[in-house]
Amino acid sequence: MKTRISFIIISLSLFIMSCKEKEQLPITDLHIHLKGDFSIDDAVKKSQAENIKYGIAFNCGLKFPVHQDSQIDSVILTMKDYPQFLLGMQAEGREWVNMFSKESMQKFDYVFTDAMTFTDEKGRRNRIWMKNETWIDNEEEFMNYLVRTIVKIMNEEPINIYVNPTFLPEQMAGRYDIFWTNERMYKVIQAAKMNNIAIEINNRYRIPSSEFIKRARNAGVKFTVGTNNLDSNFSGAEYAREMIKECSLTEEDFYKPFNKRQNG
Repeated sequence: MKTRISFIIISLSLFIMSCKEKEQLPITDLHIHLKGDFSIDDAVKKSQAENIKYGIAFNCGLKFPVHQDSQIDSVILTMKDYPQFLLGMQAEGREWVNMFSKESMQKFDYVFTDAMTFTDEKGRRNRIWMKNETWIDNEEEFMNYLVRTIVKIMNEEPINIYVNPTFLPEQMAGRYDIFWTNERMYKVIQAAKMNNIAIEINNRYRIPSSEFIKRARNAGVKFTVGTNNLDSNFSGAEYAREMIKECSLTEEDFYKPFNKRQNG
């Protein structure tokens, strides 16, 4: 009886220790923007206060402030006094690959994109986070085209991370599990694995689902944590922490960019 009790106590202790280790897994949020009322000084303070490392992302693409190679050095220079932060290139739209050279891309610590901007089969430019710029004639056809677009991006665009993953337009988002079927998840996960692209766990949109994350983890896909903030109104990487626990993610499951300025 005593032996059994001792075994139970030891098992419980190990379980508690394991939970604490997961809670203490270091977090690096690679999708932080200096937007709205959120400045670089705010980023320094918030990063330290919450013990979360940051990657500062710059939007680069058609009709964005950064839209050509000649601007990249100036962007990098603005961060010269903040070597503790990683620098990310957020590649916007599908045109970006023809707007920036490989040399410019390599000046950042990592490059990421999403499929929230694309041109559909009828030539309509969709920006699917805005309802009035999203064209849905048939939901299933739209979804199939979106998945094909994601796979094409992963196969053809030189990125390290795919962000805002499994994002759906407002009019479809409430039926997430209906649209993100096993087959569709499989296609995206296999494309990420084949191209060595990490998948973001996004705090703002609380995506992808735990089912997607578990499937991607089992396939050997790496992850990142990202928020994609609009201003200073964010904190703690709450969703990522939830998924780390629920999906039993470890530090080895995460992609870690190299800080080129801090580490030479």
